[in-house]
Amino acid sequence: MYDVIIIGAGPGGMTAALYASRADLKVLVIERGAPGGQLMNTADVENYPGFSMITGPDLAMKMYENSTNFGATHTYGNVTKVENEGLVKKVYCEDEVYEAKTVIIASGSDHRKIGVPGEEEYAGRGVSYCAVCDGAFFRDRHLYVIGGGDSAVEEGLYLTQFASKVTIVHRRDTLRAQKVIQDRAFKNEKVDFLWDTVPVEFKGDDKQITSIDFKNVKTGEVTNAEAEGVFVYIGLDPLTEPFKDLGITNEEGWIVTNEHMETNIPGIYAIGDVRDTVLRQIATAVGDGSIAGQEVYKYITELDD
Repeated sequence: MYDVIIIGAGPGGMTAALYASRADLKVLVIERGAPGGQLMNTADVENYPGFSMITGPDLAMKMYENSTNFGATHTYGNVTKVENEGLVKKVYCEDEVYEAKTVIIASGSDHRKIGVPGEEEYAGRGVSYCAVCDGAFFRDRHLYVIGGGDSAVEEGLYLTQFASKVTIVHRRDTLRAQKVIQDRAFKNEKVDFLWDTVPVEFKGDDKQITSIDFKNVKTGEVTNAEAEGVFVYIGLDPLTEPFKDLGITNEEGWIVTNEHMETNIPGIYAIGDVRDTVLRQIATAVGDGSIAGQEVYKYITELDD
């Protein structure tokens, strides 16, 4: 029996582990991959206090090491279901069941798929969702980036160190990214833009992507362009499927909490990108994690009184 099980080892989950274990609680962190979450797919971090610039993986490693300083245990597992039995919560993985007094859900979110023909077929063969992971494979090639927000433009800029040219494709005629990021992109000679346009099909030779069919959303015209790689950044979807039966998500699948990170079930909390919130950043996830780590201590203390 654990005091708290934390599902997910991103910045929020690792911060919650630090706070809860430092309060002398018995903590288990369950992560389906490498600790760090989206940090592992982030090239350079420039907006986290204390670091003028640090790579995502480096920051993830520092957080992981810190999160284990007070005895929190990390294990690998794919959570399939959580059951609420009042004072006991059961967390089901594929080959193990864990029990705890409280659960903190920090499962995060995943990159949204476009859902066009060829996307699934050529995923990993020219279609990517991670510039840090795959950018180096596309040296001296013309790459396309789909999206117009912070992630799309930042990753497009990152790709310019490898690519001969990067074309950012956006369904609108203006970017949604922060102005400072936009300015960098507009000044970069390797970056081009395709406005009012969406991809409608990824085509290839059964081995890798070779071209993309684009549609102008204003005129309806469809054109084909040769492509040696495409990176998709059109938004995020919450990773909440294992928690749907708990009745703690909204219609879009995000988990609803109050300012104490509490869901509508006593003893179950949610933090970070999986939460219904206005901003999803490293700093906000860390803030959520610190609150949740303290709140579970208060909850358990009251149970024991």
